Amino acid sequence: MNRDQAKKEVERLRQEIAEHDHRYYVLAQPTISDSEYDRLLDRLRQLESEYPDLVTPDSPTQRVAGGPLPGFVQVPHHHPMLSLDNTYSREDLLEFDQRVARILRNQTYRYVVELKIDGVAVALRYRKGRFYQGLTRGDGHTGDDITANLKTIRTIPLSLARPAQGLDIEVRGEVYLPRAEFQRINKERSDQGEPLFANPRNAAAGTLKQLDPRVVAGRKLSIFIYGAAEPPQGCPSHWELLSFLKAAGFRVSPQAKLCSDIQQVISHCDLWEQKRDSLDFDIDGLVIKVDSFEQQKVLGATSHSPRWAIAYKFPARRAATVLRDVEFSVGRTGVVTPVAVLEPVFLSGTTVSRATLHNEDQIKKLDLHYEDMVIIEKAGEIIPQVVAAEAAKRKPGARPVAMPKNCPVCSGKLVRDEAEAAWRCQNIACPAQVKGRIQHFASKPAMDIDGLGPALIEQLVDKGLVKDYGDIYYLDMKKLMSLERMAEKSSRNLLEAIERSKKAPLWRLIHGLGILHVGAVAAQQLAQRFGSLGALERATYDDIADIYGLGPAVAQSLIDFFKSPENQRVMKKLKEAGLDPRQETKETAGPLEGKAVVLTGGLDSLTREQAKEMVMKMGGRVSESVSQKTWLVVVGREPGSKYQKAKELGVRIIDEREFLRMAKEAGL
Repeated sequence: MNRDQAKKEVERLRQEIAEHDHRYYVLAQPTISDSEYDRLLDRLRQLESEYPDLVTPDSPTQRVAGGPLPGFVQVPHHHPMLSLDNTYSREDLLEFDQRVARILRNQTYRYVVELKIDGVAVALRYRKGRFYQGLTRGDGHTGDDITANLKTIRTIPLSLARPAQGLDIEVRGEVYLPRAEFQRINKERSDQGEPLFANPRNAAAGTLKQLDPRVVAGRKLSIFIYGAAEPPQGCPSHWELLSFLKAAGFRVSPQAKLCSDIQQVISHCDLWEQKRDSLDFDIDGLVIKVDSFEQQKVLGATSHSPRWAIAYKFPARRAATVLRDVEFSVGRTGVVTPVAVLEPVFLSGTTVSRATLHNEDQIKKLDLHYEDMVIIEKAGEIIPQVVAAEAAKRKPGARPVAMPKNCPVCSGKLVRDEAEAAWRCQNIACPAQVKGRIQHFASKPAMDIDGLGPALIEQLVDKGLVKDYGDIYYLDMKKLMSLERMAEKSSRNLLEAIERSKKAPLWRLIHGLGILHVGAVAAQQLAQRFGSLGALERATYDDIADIYGLGPAVAQSLIDFFKSPENQRVMKKLKEAGLDPRQETKETAGPLEGKAVVLTGGLDSLTREQAKEMVMKMGGRVSESVSQKTWLVVVGREPGSKYQKAKELGVRIIDEREFLRMAKEAGL
């Protein structure tokens, strides 16, 4: 097969796969089996492998491509993404209708009513009918570029069908997590000792901010498109726009309704308040929009919301029950979370027997006592929460609920950071968090131990072969080969990776220890300041707090960590295994010494993390916002609002080329 023949087959395969994606993910009407679909995709991958120049960004093979992202670039919205005013009653809806009638001066008008998906608003940009950029709502004027993550959502078409083929258009939609998928993810997180997502919306928002698109792809997000930044020609109304978008290949809510007056709107709202549990996704109300775009222009908008649309929010759903007990669970980062054990009560289609209490501050705010009559609320969420306690019904002598002083799993002392509401177990050998700590220690940003993944860590801990990350360095062939799926070759490869990790630089080891508030950048600063693990262990509070950019929270966290007898034993294991990296401390000031630097826009030759590391090596600190204290702004592609603010404040601005020259002159 020559290139021209390959090109024709590639185009045919892409069109066929796109059609099957639309039928499966949008229409829910598949016409081929999964195995047949996989064969089409495999054939396309094969041809693109043989002819790499035929790969395009909108190819179905590019939905999940590459490794983790360096960070999100902020991009201005061409048209603001305004929020909607909320209303909670029929009276409010009638008042909204009266305002519309008054401004339109007795014109005839209609409303379109759509389900208000409880998700995350995004903007999708298409150039010549091909998806090229996706943004979060952000502050309405600037959003994060999450294109790579949005590409993983199968209900987002990468190429548009007629009538939108070849069209430049920006559409707006709501990304959400189906209820069944939310429950599956939370079960996995529970099994792994990770904190649960509070509701599908939080899970969707957290997923879209993942830096690894492969993680996003595994969570099966979906989307409904509800509008466009600017309606295309031939669409005089919102109702006709929805038909246009559906024909173009977008997933549009089938529950949308065209209403001739406000009474029909109210009836539709009442209907879905009763039927919302029948959906496989969460809604927290309905959105009402004046249909005609011409009338929308007449109605106009305030600085933050349009006058031609309003959100009707469902009232929260509540139930009363008895607080029987409170359990305290320990997550993999050591955070202790209180969970209410309730007398089972039926609420919103399910029987509730447990509810989150969040943290100590929430317990105190509610003034909770054991055997209290409490009010629980779902408010459209899957996981209920306690929102009130009925003190008037409290039994005499009832015992108040209080956080434990020691870890409920290992009995280690709990520590609360004054800046946080969470109590944490500081014992890195605590069984409840040891797996997560080992996983972090072995991860690429830390010690980079290739082959030591979650499944293997699970086995090592469950079989008692590893109790903390210090034990990693005492594994041998016999121990490893006793595990499932660990043959001689894989065991030897892992032992070699463990041995290589002993040569990791000091900052990676500090980062890998998993100390609260000590990320990669802080670890690099500590390594440069103290030069060895021993010197860091001996450092005083003032020694650490005086380091520019770290401060008291980091200092106290380090003091607490190294003061723990359990942690001291693990440090001894690491040193006896041969981990005692040294780093030269800085003797001369760099060109950015003590200066605040902001990075904005995409860089061509550096990842965001690489650029941050260079700033730090030159003595500077990376700031996330521009202010009068900012000394320098490094600007890349599509820099966004930080660039504009820097110009307004007169802050020095340089491009990537000048930044690299500065680094070269500093000996980097």
